[in-house]
Amino acid sequence: MNINIREATFDDAQLMAELTRAAWANRVSASSSGHREAAPRVAHDLQQGGGFILLVDDKPAGSVRWLPVDTETDVWEIARMGITPELRGHRLSQHLLEAVIHHALTADVCELRLAVRADQPQLLDLYAAYGFEIAPELDYSHANPLEPLPNVMRRFLRR
Repeated sequence: MNINIREATFDDAQLMAELTRAAWANRVSASSSGHREAAPRVAHDLQQGGGFILLVDDKPAGSVRWLPVDTETDVWEIARMGITPELRGHRLSQHLLEAVIHHALTADVCELRLAVRADQPQLLDLYAAYGFEIAPELDYSHANPLEPLPNVMRRFLRR
């Protein structure tokens, strides 16, 4: 399995929307906005922050985005990380997470945040292994009011 990660461009907005919808299918609650992901939203996120696309044997297999927190530009929220169904179970999302962490370090970001859906508690241990800690004092800026509040996790890169 040949794995590559490349930075997303605005031309990738439709592809990233498709990857998100595929990753969410039969995995995340039907009320999640990820099922209705559209290119304009992705393009907005890429303009405000950035993203990566994971390729397996030169075929797009997953993606992730990050956005600066509104009030703190040196704090990023990681969003919409997912792997297509046919390639789940190969720990590929870890490559995306590591790419975001490395990119944040080189961009002099001081903190990364992410949200773990209430229906996916198994992810808490994965993120904890990468130095993320549950931060109950933080709110997730993209929380869906139709669903239970997610667990927000943070990792300090510098203090």
